[in-house]
Amino acid sequence: MQHIFADFHIHIGRTASGKPVKITGSNSLTLSNILTESSERKGLDMIGIIDCHVPEVIQELDNRILVGEGHELHNGGIRFGSLTLILGTELEIYDQNCNGPIHVLVYLPKLAQMKHFSEWLSARMKNINLSSQRIYEDAIVIQKKVNELGGLFIPAHIFTPFKSLYGKGVMQSISEVFDPTRIDAVELGLSSNTMMADQIEELHEYPFLTNSDAHSTPKIAREYQHMLLAAPTFTDWKNALKGIDGCEIIANYGLNPELGKYYETICSDCNSTAEGNQCMECGSKHVVKGVSNRINELSSSSSSPTRPPYIHHVPLEFIPGIGPKTLERLLDYFGTEMNILHRASKEELTSIVGDKLAHLIELSRNGELIFKQGGGGTYGKVIG
Repeated sequence: MQHIFADFHIHIGRTASGKPVKITGSNSLTLSNILTESSERKGLDMIGIIDCHVPEVIQELDNRILVGEGHELHNGGIRFGSLTLILGTELEIYDQNCNGPIHVLVYLPKLAQMKHFSEWLSARMKNINLSSQRIYEDAIVIQKKVNELGGLFIPAHIFTPFKSLYGKGVMQSISEVFDPTRIDAVELGLSSNTMMADQIEELHEYPFLTNSDAHSTPKIAREYQHMLLAAPTFTDWKNALKGIDGCEIIANYGLNPELGKYYETICSDCNSTAEGNQCMECGSKHVVKGVSNRINELSSSSSSPTRPPYIHHVPLEFIPGIGPKTLERLLDYFGTEMNILHRASKEELTSIVGDKLAHLIELSRNGELIFKQGGGGTYGKVIG
């Protein structure tokens, strides 16, 4: 069995027309940059790219396999050096049963299935070249298609106020839109954690995923999972979700929810903390309901199932004083962000960045940092 670190929600940069972003900087989300950042800087073993339905992405993957840069694994996934790429797509569902649009993630084992799914999608969406495109099909029909192809169906960032399952998609229950038996896991999102989500009883039966939803390379591995797998393949990841054949999720690493962009309820007009549907400061009804408030509305359980530990993880870019130059100095010495955040001793950290920053990293590991809460689309901040 191998200890595997994985982030399954990474975007390839696209323009509004669906063409790849023509930027060559290391922060742009090209396939090459994603592979380098994920393996060499972040220390991940598996990634999921959610634009793999796009014909140009499929063609690039085909070309890389043809010239020997990568190869498809028998049990699913494409291996690039020390990194396994899992083929995924993000869809926006808004059928007659939805109260609002819902983003879902679909993952498939091999390129053959993804090519078939891409063709199937192209007849049901306006632009197959874009990520997170609305699909004009009933949710349960999509679920059945994913099952037919041996894939995984996972609602994305389920509490985000916009375009998510509990944000506006349903009033109370998954069953309003989806077949609950055809959901393989749920993705929590940056403003919630295991303890918060388990207040909703219908979620007790699903494994929880913590992913970055990365739109730039520095955001990769803001959240991730630590898994025990026989090998870093699609099949073993699927087994880990079910907890079978010795495969399992060992821990979820995620932001402290207070750092998330939608933790608190915020007035969009004056940026004050709000309660209910109206701002007490300015009277505006332009209020973005926070995840903490929405979960309180849906709370239906005082007990929780046995789950892997949820470890509050503060990415280095959130820690005051760690700018690009300091980060490069740390990476030059320790190799990957995983090593810096979880493995390097305080003494080693102090020798590279001094006692103050080493102390902040240690506080982060121990869950002792103090935050200004995020909300209304603005991240929280570490204040000490």
